[in-house]
Amino acid sequence: MPSYLQKPAEVIQQIVAGKSLLLAGEEKLLTQMPPGNWIGGTTPYFLNTMGGGFCQDQIMVTELPADLPVTLRAYGPNDLPQIYTDAAENEVTFLILPADAPVHVDFAMHVEGYRKFATNPLLGWVAGVSLPELGHRPPKVFCGQAKPLANHAAVLRLELSSDLIPQIHSINPFTPGPGAAIIFPQSGFTATTASVDGTNMDLTEYLARHQRHRHLPLIARQGSALINVSVKHFDPVNRRVSFYAPVKAGMVYRLGEPVADYYQKFAARLEELGNNELIFSCNCILNHINERLESRHAEFPGPIVFGEIAYQLTNQTRIYLTLEKIAPPARNPGFMTLSAGWQR
Repeated sequence: MPSYLQKPAEVIQQIVAGKSLLLAGEEKLLTQMPPGNWIGGTTPYFLNTMGGGFCQDQIMVTELPADLPVTLRAYGPNDLPQIYTDAAENEVTFLILPADAPVHVDFAMHVEGYRKFATNPLLGWVAGVSLPELGHRPPKVFCGQAKPLANHAAVLRLELSSDLIPQIHSINPFTPGPGAAIIFPQSGFTATTASVDGTNMDLTEYLARHQRHRHLPLIARQGSALINVSVKHFDPVNRRVSFYAPVKAGMVYRLGEPVADYYQKFAARLEELGNNELIFSCNCILNHINERLESRHAEFPGPIVFGEIAYQLTNQTRIYLTLEKIAPPARNPGFMTLSAGWQR
């Protein structure tokens, strides 16, 4: 498996050896890392082969293929809309955002309008902190050095050889329920009212009545994809609901159906890997809480995060990247053959 927990001293040895790494761990650990080919984000939650857990003295390491070159860049809020246009056709972009920072908000709200949106593979996660510290200590990201960044995106681009095809997979255990159609008058991470089956209603009141399972997300269809938006906090005093991802004005949302067994929903997808190489995986913190992963074997090890990125931001999913190796084209003597590049 490509992801595993290591002591900081062991991670330092890998960086010094020139390995290309994605790192997740506590800020105090990541600030010990030397310059090198790595990006990282804060979180103390992880999935490894023993299950899910909370760990503050080790770092989750995802080791990228040694024979593939990488480039690093930190993007500020003004640069981030270029993230798709800056990528070459044969590159996979890994992106880490600090939760609730302006750079995170801009990506979440506007990524569908970025030039060349979804024309190149882009995935990653939203960094966070321990649940009791949410809102009290800012998450950080790191881009090839020990300096923590509070309002930048850390980006690593992996250059693929012509015989590799990347595939970004998103496992969503939820489906929209049969309940009311919910439409928001404006986009954002908070809402007070919404149109519910055509009637304007107080959102806290509606969800309190109908969301018996508080962990169920709101789900919208976007093309063939289902996009989850998870409830972060109810504020009955100010009649406001906050979310881990923004709701979008005009989109039709419905509450998700309860899931009988999260673990089986995710584990069943392991068979789909086949002979493809698993490069990276991450899982949502809300799945960790609701699945009770502490005692469950993890077929997809990786960080437990505060938002998953598969071209855009989503919640309560598991995402992973595989590389499919394709046979080189047959060569005919006396003719030049052009190798195939990346294809979606």
